[in-house]
Amino acid sequence: VQLQACGGGLVQPGGSLRLSCAASASPLDYYAIGWFRQAPGKEREGVGHIRRSDGATYYAPSGKGRFTISRDSASGTVYLQMNSLKPEDTALYYCAATNMATMAKNDYHYWGQGTLVTVSS
Repeated sequence: VQLQACGGGLVQPGGSLRLSCAASASPLDYYAIGWFRQAPGKEREGVGHIRRSDGATYYAPSGKGRFTISRDSASGTVYLQMNSLKPEDTALYYCAATNMATMAKNDYHYWGQGTLVTVSS
């Protein structure tokens, strides 16, 4: 599984940003694509994931309410729409693939490179 995340940048508080994750894989290679983030000096935390088979989503506490995960099943691209962004959302955002229903980062075995999101005025 190869993953390529992009779409990060500088955004003002209250703004929106959409990240993309291009996944190149056989349909049998993974169960879900997850989004994670890591702020400076903090542990990497899960945002949520989307199931490959039917597009069902799960959100970790950090992703509930303002973030939406979606996909384009034809292209294999997974999106993370982030609204009402706050300075504390500043982090490197990663997409990753897992073969089970989990948000435990150690169960994700394929990672894309991070894309930096900076929320600042």
